[in-house]
Amino acid sequence: MIQRIQSLYLLLAAAAGAAALSFDLWRATLSNSVKQSVNASSNYLLFVLYVVIILLALVTIFLFKKRKLQFRLTIFNILFGFGALAYQYYVVQQTANKLNSGGVSITTASYLPASFLPIVIIILLFLAARGIYKDEKLIKSLDRLR
Repeated sequence: MIQRIQSLYLLLAAAAGAAALSFDLWRATLSNSVKQSVNASSNYLLFVLYVVIILLALVTIFLFKKRKLQFRLTIFNILFGFGALAYQYYVVQQTANKLNSGGVSITTASYLPASFLPIVIIILLFLAARGIYKDEKLIKSLDRLR
């Protein structure tokens, strides 16, 4: 059942997770003209969170016959998305504090577009969960008519 809309949402969420893994999330220019960046691959726990989000989204696509399990795993994946968003912010703040306490001042710092991908992942997973819930509701209503 790859043609279901929630399968597309889950696939897009996995693609957004892969993009978050491969791009820089935050970049700072230090006073000595050195550029410092943070990406998901530079932190072990953040890397694991994104890999779990990607794998869980891909596995959930193929559980179309077990809609209740698919719905639960999607909700669980949304929680992982919120965890990745919060931990990503924590890692960036920790890096900025470490740079400031190291005696080097930050002249410019900015979040890059890839840092907003966890929000996109959460929205896509929410849309997928809503589609799965509608399918389950439709099946229950058809069973009632029989």
